[in-house]
Parts: sequence; structure tokens; C-alpha cells
Amino acid sequence: MNLQTELLHPADQILMMMERIYDYGMTTTSGGNLSIKDENGDIWITPAGVDKGALTRNDIVCVKGDGAVVGHHRPSSEYPFHRLIYRTRPDLKAVVHAHPPALVSFSIVRKIPNTKLLPNEELIVGDVGMAEYALPGSEKLGENIAAVFAKGLNSVMLENHGVVVGGNNLFEAFRAFETLEYCARLEINANRIGKPITLQSVNRDKPQLLLEELQAEPYTTEEREVRREMCKLISRAYDQRLFTSTQGTFSQRLSDGSFVITPYGDDRKYLQPGDLVRVKEGKHEAGKMPSRSVQFHELIYQTQPHVESIIIAHPPNIMAFAVTDTGFDSRTIPESYILLRDMPKLPFGMVVHQAEEAAARFKKNTPLAIAENDCIIVTGSSLLNAFDRLEVAEYSAKAFIDTFILGPVQHIDGSKIEDLKEAFNLD
Repeated sequence: MNLQTELLHPADQILMMMERIYDYGMTTTSGGNLSIKDENGDIWITPAGVDKGALTRNDIVCVKGDGAVVGHHRPSSEYPFHRLIYRTRPDLKAVVHAHPPALVSFSIVRKIPNTKLLPNEELIVGDVGMAEYALPGSEKLGENIAAVFAKGLNSVMLENHGVVVGGNNLFEAFRAFETLEYCARLEINANRIGKPITLQSVNRDKPQLLLEELQAEPYTTEEREVRREMCKLISRAYDQRLFTSTQGTFSQRLSDGSFVITPYGDDRKYLQPGDLVRVKEGKHEAGKMPSRSVQFHELIYQTQPHVESIIIAHPPNIMAFAVTDTGFDSRTIPESYILLRDMPKLPFGMVVHQAEEAAARFKKNTPLAIAENDCIIVTGSSLLNAFDRLEVAEYSAKAFIDTFILGPVQHIDGSKIEDLKEAFNLD
């Protein structure tokens, strides 16, 4: 991972993750709790009664093996179920509990989000269980949750409550928690516009990644600037929830024909310029692993000389159209049509198994495409142009979804579209 988590004190890890969960609206001032079990068996946990939006590392509480509490506060009122989870599953070293609205919705109707709408989410989250309702903070709730964890599951929905996720470390637990929350939002959006299509069986074989490494070369001024700008936009994409910690790939062509791309497996929240990977002539920068979609990016750059930047992402509003039969039509407002144009759907698996045919689709009048049950692919003339298109696609999709409860959609008609093409010199 790009962030050296093994060097972070448990209190710092908890503070970092709670800030992230709170800032992205996945818990409230009084809701949610995180814990880590360290190498001594001590449990570090968020405190009871302290504002989650204003925590400091000194607020984090340590509960020793003998029950002694070290810190300025009482441990979270939900400490009993953290303790019982660790007792039941000694292999787990971290627990995340929170109340994201989308997951709370599922807990209220006592359903588990569908993690099979896209190929990778089920792999990240694993099987998900449901724990029976019990009084918050009670031993009974702890017993109910621990009983589900005892089955070998790491993600557990709580009836009329929220979710609990365990992991080998706090960052792994967070990734699964965030991905399950994303699945919940995606499924809710999909149900608003149609019927979600579940992947029955997925061939998860990826194209063989580049094996050859580039000889070390000094970074040019151009490349340094590209890396800096790309990281700024990746951070924005994450903050706007266009990317998740595990999903979202950005690349930019350089003047020598090489390109820079996001790495495989690194948390998008913390990417730094040095984490990005340069790719040239079928070889990648030594000591780094490029995104698994690197060969598709390379095909687009090889076949579409007008494309300078590419984003592959999974924002939950536009992806609602990817996991249903409902079509997305950009003729909603002028900005949407000008930036998005016609946005075709590519059949599921085409990006992997018919990559050359898929890459050929991205002509000047087709800058974006939706891959069924997979992703949105965005091309642009620059980093900012590609990012703008991704942003507009997601915002337009959100507006489009909301129209389904307001009334029939009134698209901009053909003559007005022709006026837009002429006024803005659209091919």
C-alpha cells in the first residue's frame, strides 16, 4: 500500500479512519465506533460521548486484557460487541461500525445489499450476514453479532441498526465497509430507474499484466507536472465520491508517447505523485504495478490520437444505468450534451475480451461509454477535460434519476441539438 500503515500508532489509525468516515457522511457526531486489537491483545477504541467530528488522538481509549481502561474517556458503549468479535475471531485485528444512510436503509428493511452487480465488489466484501436486533451496547447484541462472525463472515448487517465489518487491519476493514456502502447506494439508485441486473457468473480473468520493466529514467518537468495534477484530481474524485479507495483509474499521455497511470491496489485517498506508474511501449516503471486496466488505456492511446487522458470509474449514479436496462440520454441540459455527447453501452466483458473493438469506439464524437455491469470509460483532451466529463456524467445521472419521481423526461429536441452542434463546433 502507498501508505505505510504499519508505522502508524493504533490511535492515529483510528483517528484517520474516523475522520474519513465522518467527513464522507457515513456516520454522525454520536454514531459509529472503530477499534484495533494490537499485538499485545489490547483493544484501542473510539470513546463514548465525544464528537466524532472533533476527535483527537488523545481521545482514543485503550482497554487492556484485564479490562483496565487507559485514557481520558470511557470506551465506546458498543465496546462489548468489539470485545466479543475479537474473542470469537482471533484472526481479526480491526472492526468498523457505522451507520451510513444507504446501509441503514437496508438494515431497516432487513436486506443485504447485492454485491454482484459489478465484478469486483463481492471479492472485496465477501459474504455478508445479518445479525438479529438487540439493545445497543448490550451483551446480547454482542452475542448476536459474534455468532454471525463465528461463521467466518467479515461483514455483518445489523437489523435496524447499521453494519459491522472486521479485517486484518483497519484499512482492510474500511475498504470492505466502504465497498458495501457503495453497493447499497448503487442498488438503491438502480431500483429507482429500473431492475438491477445481477451478474450470475463472472469470468474474472484479466489480461496478463505487463511483465517487462522500464529502465530507470529521470522524470521530465512535463511528467512531474502531470503527476502533480493527476494526484490533485484523483483526490477531488475521491472527495466527490467519484472514486472509492479501491476503484478508479486515471491516466495521461506524455509527449514522448508514454503515459502515466494510477497503480494497482493503492488507496486512492492517499495517492502521491511517486505512487503513479509510467508506461511506455509495453513496459512499466520498475518496482511498481500499474492498474489492471493498463492495456486497455494503452490501446485507446494507440488507436485514438486525439485522446490525451482517460478515466475508468464507477460513480454510483451513472453506474445505475450500467446495471439496469435503462438507457442514459445526455440530451437533458446543454452542458450535458456538449460534454458527454452520445454515450453508448458496451456489452459486459467487451473491455476485457474485445478490447481492440472497445477502444475503437472512442472517436471524437464518442468521448464516453458505459460498460454494462462494469464501469464508465471517459476520454478527454486533457486531465481536466476528462475529469470534467466524469463529473458532468455523474451529476447529470443524478439529476436524471431524480426525474423518475417527478414526471416524464423532456429531452432537448433534434433541432435544438443541431443548434448546439453548430454553436459549439461539435463533430
